[in-house]
Amino acid sequence: MNPLRIAFMGTPEFSVACLRALKQAGHDIVCVYTRAPRPAGRGQALQKTPVHEAAEREGIEVRTPRSLKSEDEQSLFAGLNLDLAVVVAYGLILPRPILEAPRLGCLNVHASILPRWRGAAPIQRAIMARDEESGVAIMRMDEGLDTGAVLSERRLAIPEGANAGWLHDRLRELGATLLVETIRDYAAGRIVPTPQAATGITYAHKITREDTQIRWTQTAGEVLGQILGLAPAPGAWCAIAGERVKILDAEMAPGHGLPGEVLDDRLTIACAEGAVRLLTLQRPGRPARATAEVLRGFPVPAGTRLGAEK
Repeated sequence: MNPLRIAFMGTPEFSVACLRALKQAGHDIVCVYTRAPRPAGRGQALQKTPVHEAAEREGIEVRTPRSLKSEDEQSLFAGLNLDLAVVVAYGLILPRPILEAPRLGCLNVHASILPRWRGAAPIQRAIMARDEESGVAIMRMDEGLDTGAVLSERRLAIPEGANAGWLHDRLRELGATLLVETIRDYAAGRIVPTPQAATGITYAHKITREDTQIRWTQTAGEVLGQILGLAPAPGAWCAIAGERVKILDAEMAPGHGLPGEVLDDRLTIACAEGAVRLLTLQRPGRPARATAEVLRGFPVPAGTRLGAEK
């Protein structure tokens, strides 16, 4: 296959593997679009996105428009004379003139088996829902929210106890491999896009601060899904002895009591139904540590009720 002229559009670390795979496959990445640098850290210095940094290392032109809705931006994009645009967790809406500019359209790498978990946070939401399976779908984009016809997909079983970080890393590599294979077959006319099913649609809404606070009035399964789905970042939390403590790992455990009640000296916590045992904690300003190590200097006796910040 002759190399294709491709614009790559992505932002986080998840996207970098796809950019690297396209480059290694010999395609001509004529331009990279990513989000503009943002203030970060204590000094609030402007920080480039992982895709921005990766593109600069490869000597690829980088563009960081705030929006693609203006005629000027759309004209600049059309002037690239693209065969294809590849979008991986970019973060900006693509208007119709952008979608229609490349000869073969715009393809999106989405970290779920569509139509389940359309939207911004498919990896976290799949773990939070305790799904047994996830995967990657490559679709041809339209103007809807992840509603485009699917070109290919690849599934992955989620083992018990896996967190969002585990799933992220595996789907990142799976997506990069599938993308290169799909582009090869799509450009050769060997793939007919398949419309998504009209049933089984769910939405992976963006993770908010409200999502991160553990509410012990949920079932043990729901609490465990929340903890694993938000690990390693941003981390689910609860108040323990007046501190906002992140819970980065847990497991189902026997026991029952009032929601939020500490049941033993191993930090087994009662939920509305069932209980969970907290395995890894992170106190404010400290590294994550195993629960037994934390409890040696931070005792939480049985009978304590965990709740909101004071």
